Amino acid sequence: MADADTVRGAGVPDRAPAPGSPAPGSPAPGAAVSGETVMSLVDHLSELRTRLIRCLLAVVAGSAIGFVLAPNIRQLLVQPLPEGHRTLIVLGPGDGFAITLRIAIAVGIILAMPVLLYQLWAFVAPGLTPSEKRVLRPWIPLALFFFVLGVAVAWVILPFAIQFLLAFTDATLVATLAAPPYFDFVTTMFLVFGLLMEFPIVLYALARVGIVSSARLRSSRRITILGIAIFAAVATPGGDLVSPTVLGFTMYILFELTIVAIRRSGR
Repeated sequence: MADADTVRGAGVPDRAPAPGSPAPGSPAPGAAVSGETVMSLVDHLSELRTRLIRCLLAVVAGSAIGFVLAPNIRQLLVQPLPEGHRTLIVLGPGDGFAITLRIAIAVGIILAMPVLLYQLWAFVAPGLTPSEKRVLRPWIPLALFFFVLGVAVAWVILPFAIQFLLAFTDATLVATLAAPPYFDFVTTMFLVFGLLMEFPIVLYALARVGIVSSARLRSSRRITILGIAIFAAVATPGGDLVSPTVLGFTMYILFELTIVAIRRSGR
């Protein structure tokens, strides 16, 4: 009897668990295991890191092409300047390299945009339903089209913006242009116009998940127009009136077209 009591005190159960019942100390059926949740989050972050690295490599590869083509691109970017202002000065020994590097990075981002959009889609797509994938998939090439459209609009209005700004110079305020501010102005305008043209994709995606609707966008049209005007004025470089006016008008047209697309999708 003493030996049996000793065995019971040691933690040995009196009888074996019934067949099919969970073992002592094991989680109940259907209970979530914390380790699986942590691994799922770790895998998600690991995939994000992989996508970001691929995006970075694409930008680096595009920037290498831009670095090689930088002298030719630089000659192209000074063409919007009036005659007599196409010779730009540098103020420091490193300005030439900094300008070349800035042009290369801007070209790299533009050339890498298809890869960037694909990596974004590949990261987001697993969390979507089949119907959402089917609806949103055609908007990925449209996002590339909107980006190219923004860059094209920036190139078209660049001469008018420069003429507007140089119209305030005279014999006292002599327009002797420095290279770093000019190329900063040009590359920033291209990237800003290209990226801001992506906002129809954002609105459509928000409509698909039920955050906004075509009726709600129509009812807030006045506030949206004011927001577009303020945002275009703040985002465009240079301080001229031509760039924010054209950018704001283009964004408003895309806003109206996005409302039509959202309404036709039943939202």
